[in-house]
Amino acid sequence: MKKLLFLITLSLFFLQSYSQVIDRFNPDTVKTITLDSTVNIKAERLNVETFIKAVMNDTSFYQAFRDMKRYTFIAENRIYSYDKNNKVDGKIYRKIRHNNSGPYKMEYLVKEDEGKMYKKNGKYQLYTVEMFDYIFMNAYNTDFVPNAPAADGKGGTNESYKNKLKTLIFNPGRPVKVPFIGSKTEIFSANMRQYYDYAFTSGTYLDSIPVYRFKVSIKPDLSSWTKDGLMIKDLVTIFDKRNFNILGRYVDMKYSNMIFDFDVQMNIEMGYFGEDKLPTKITYQGNWDYPFKKEERASFLILHKDYKMEKGK
Repeated sequence: MKKLLFLITLSLFFLQSYSQVIDRFNPDTVKTITLDSTVNIKAERLNVETFIKAVMNDTSFYQAFRDMKRYTFIAENRIYSYDKNNKVDGKIYRKIRHNNSGPYKMEYLVKEDEGKMYKKNGKYQLYTVEMFDYIFMNAYNTDFVPNAPAADGKGGTNESYKNKLKTLIFNPGRPVKVPFIGSKTEIFSANMRQYYDYAFTSGTYLDSIPVYRFKVSIKPDLSSWTKDGLMIKDLVTIFDKRNFNILGRYVDMKYSNMIFDFDVQMNIEMGYFGEDKLPTKITYQGNWDYPFKKEERASFLILHKDYKMEKGK
């Protein structure tokens, strides 16, 4: 139990020198990866293309969320909203037992909120919170089920946006059909490679797991105008050296046009539980501004712990 709590608590972004892009309160403060200062890994016959193919072809990151349905576990969610000066003006804290022993049950152990986080009808004030609640809180009870069909982006506006967001998280580098963005998410395409640096290094995750960190970042010598036109600023993927499993993903996205303006940093971390790889933490910092909606500023810290395999699952 102590070891599991240690694994869950010891975590944050996978960037060695990363400092919070949005200057405000951050509910998550501890790093989980230590990078080696000088390591020659060229002898291992790895190259940038090896990592690009692994990122593009991976299905295990998505599968890890689906595998949660076979476990009972505790989720702790801390959600914060901010005013225009980036001061906290709303909070939600939830501690939830997701019970998959028999028919699925979601039991609230603690549920607290401050500020105007909900509308009179009980729905969230912020569409951002609704989106992430759908993807990361209720995912294992909705479309993250065995043999679920791939999302096609169809359906109502909200469903379409949720599907596109899932593509960005679980299939980075693939196109997302959003007006005025088009191919900006295809950071591995022949056309986009002129704007990005691709590099990998060696490190240690959670003090014991040998890993590679593969980082895609905007070239520093580009003009400010060119940089502003690139949506994905950084994409970091952490690979377990022993089996090339993806244990983490960090993405920094920022873009502005006539329709919307957003600045988002998101991190997802995995841990091993028996033979399964399961999500242990999701962090998010983001500002969204789009037509007919009030600008939304929010952050999340979502922790999963106490995974217990249910018999027959």
